[in-house]
Amino acid sequence: MEQVNIQPETIARQKSRIFTSSGIVSVCGIVYQVLYGAAGSYLFGNSTLFYCLTIGFFLSGMGIGAYISEWFKKELLSTFIYTEYLIALIGGCSITGVFFMQAYFGDDLAKLFLYVVIIVTGMLTGLELPLLIRKSEEIDANLQQSTAKVLFFDYAGSLIGTVAFAFLLRPWLGLIQTAFFISIINILVAIWLSFVFKKEVNQRFHRTIGFSVLVLLVFGLLFGEKYATGLEQKLYQDPIIFQEDTEYQRIVMTKRPGDLRLYLDGQLQFAESDEYRYHEGLVHIPMSLASKRDSVLVLGGGDGLAVRELLKYNDVKEITVVDLDPAMIDLAKNNALLRQLNEDAFSNPLVKIKNEDAFSFLKNTTETYDVMIIDLPDPNNEALNKLYTWEFYSLVRNALTPEGITSIQSTSPVFAREAFWTINETVNHVGLQTASYHIDIPSFGNWGFTLASRAPIETSKIDITVETSYLTNSLVPALFQFGKDEDDSFTENLKPNSLNRPILLDYYEKAWKYY
Repeated sequence: MEQVNIQPETIARQKSRIFTSSGIVSVCGIVYQVLYGAAGSYLFGNSTLFYCLTIGFFLSGMGIGAYISEWFKKELLSTFIYTEYLIALIGGCSITGVFFMQAYFGDDLAKLFLYVVIIVTGMLTGLELPLLIRKSEEIDANLQQSTAKVLFFDYAGSLIGTVAFAFLLRPWLGLIQTAFFISIINILVAIWLSFVFKKEVNQRFHRTIGFSVLVLLVFGLLFGEKYATGLEQKLYQDPIIFQEDTEYQRIVMTKRPGDLRLYLDGQLQFAESDEYRYHEGLVHIPMSLASKRDSVLVLGGGDGLAVRELLKYNDVKEITVVDLDPAMIDLAKNNALLRQLNEDAFSNPLVKIKNEDAFSFLKNTTETYDVMIIDLPDPNNEALNKLYTWEFYSLVRNALTPEGITSIQSTSPVFAREAFWTINETVNHVGLQTASYHIDIPSFGNWGFTLASRAPIETSKIDITVETSYLTNSLVPALFQFGKDEDDSFTENLKPNSLNRPILLDYYEKAWKYY
């Protein structure tokens, strides 16, 4: 549309609105991208796969959108406004839609739905910028300047979007409300431009649609999470009594009589009905072998249950707990049900808590520990895989006293045989002696652990002297025996897991794919 008899001030104002809009919608676009990756990782596991697919599908969609932008020769602003309406509707309802699909139709159709949403959102995002660039050129025919400025605001907006999602949106709003919040911004940009260019667009028609969609999305922002909670409930056997999106993870607790359960990012961490089996095996086996127990380090264990078992030893002088997420520690300290289960472990003056990354903590500490309890979640993503590498275990070795001993939760030797023995091989790789053992835990199945020390481990010397609900000295020798379908007879070709080659992650994902 040729601009005639428009004052230079008006032209400058209109172009500045175009550039501002490009920055805002770029923030929205990048947030949708990381939001879809986070949702896929949470609901379906394998964060590498979903972030890779999200980036690939989204960028491919953007390419399609940029290509079809050539079809639109006239009414560029109207086309852009309609594009924003579509992005807002699809993006706003996207995460709720994925929860709905998974709850009623299963993982496969939910994944397909998410892939389609990613491609379509990417396509509409790819359509935005060419329309704005051409509109800017149309206002003041300087294509080079228009393209440069629109792209500048686009790239700057991308940085703002990623930082905002990581540090503000996900922790404060969660996945569902973030989707609706960002979609509202898309709508407001469209409505705003309809006022800025009121002489070029059908004001009544555009604004009627815009405000109607805005009302729908505001309703979704206010009530969508409540609805989605009902859908999420279908993913769990028992009623959800607590849920929170923290800076690092989604925490969910469920409850039925006699069985409180904790889930992190959808993965079961403990069940009240049998958690004592897990924690007794994790704690009392190394503690009974330790020649000295003055100083104990717990990596993970934010629920306080491992600390509960450690406090049974009167000769322990200090317990240091390193858990990344302060929200998990706060829950264990303040939730009445969890406090009852962990027996107020974190209120004991012997316990010191540090909210740090375990890798960074070990890298920077100058302290050494007599016993180390490594109670970390399974290596189901890159961030957790880092804590199962030889680089990490070399730090573990350095933080142990010369006679120190550690136990490491090591997933299941039955369901994830290669992953289990790869952990053992990785610990061996840093010069530590190992002994592997396993315990039957009904809520988990057959679960494995790795003992490690500089000195050879003499399991015959295990003597459990504290009160337990499951472990007995007569039972202990059987824990170190493995059947033919779970032993290490095939391990001659296994290699240690490393930061550079995260083979454990592949073994783990392959093993648990159908469970």
